[in-house]
Amino acid sequence: MLRLVDRCGYHHVAMDTFDELPVLHTRNYDTTVYRNGEELKAVGSVRDVKPAGLYIRDDVDPLTIHDMRVVLDISIENLSIVKADVAFGVYPNTACPSIIDHYDKLVGLNVARGFSRKVRELFGGPRGCTHTTALLQAMAPVVVQSLWSMELSHRRESGKPVSGRTPDQMKATIERNVNTCHVWDEDGEHVERARSGSWRGAPLWAEERLVQLGRSVDEWPS
Repeated sequence: MLRLVDRCGYHHVAMDTFDELPVLHTRNYDTTVYRNGEELKAVGSVRDVKPAGLYIRDDVDPLTIHDMRVVLDISIENLSIVKADVAFGVYPNTACPSIIDHYDKLVGLNVARGFSRKVRELFGGPRGCTHTTALLQAMAPVVVQSLWSMELSHRRESGKPVSGRTPDQMKATIERNVNTCHVWDEDGEHVERARSGSWRGAPLWAEERLVQLGRSVDEWPS
C-alpha cells in the first residue's frame, strides 16, 4: 500500500492501493548516459505494453505494442549531437520505420535549453514518430543531469578534490539550473542563497545517505 511518507518518499499520494484496479496500459521510458571518451553516449528506449488477454483473448502474456530505441553521441564541449541512431523494434505498421532517416536532423542540435521546442518543430505530428519524439524529449534532461557526473569522473581520475570547483564553475552550475523548476525560480529564496554563496549544494538524498552511513554531512561532496 502506498503511504504518505517523509521527504524521501511520495507526497500527496492517496493511501489506496492500486493492485486491484485493472491495468489498461504501461509505458516505460529508460535512458542511460555513458561516458564515451570525451563525449557522452545517451541510450534511450520507450516501450508500451498492454496487459495479458486485453487485446488478444486468452493470451497469457503481456503484449508489447511499441519498442523504439535512440542512441545519441553528444559533445561534452557544447552539448551538441554529433551522431544519432534510431531503431524500431516493435511497431504497428510496416510504414513506421520509413521515418527513421528523418531523425538524422538531430545532428547539430543542442540538448540543453530549447531542445524540446526544436524537436517538436522537426519531428512533431506527421514529421516523425510520436513515440520516438516523446522519448527524445525525455532523454535530454537526463543528459544534462549527467554533466556533474562527468565532471566528478574526471576529478576522481585526476586525483583532484571533488569539491574543487572554481567560483566561475560554481556560478555556471547555478545559472544552468535557474528557472528549470519552481525551486530554482530566479526570484526565489534558493537562487538568492546560491548566488550569494550561502548555498552548500548538498541535496537531501546526499545528506540522508551520509547520515545512514554514519558519516558527516560536511563531507559533501565526498
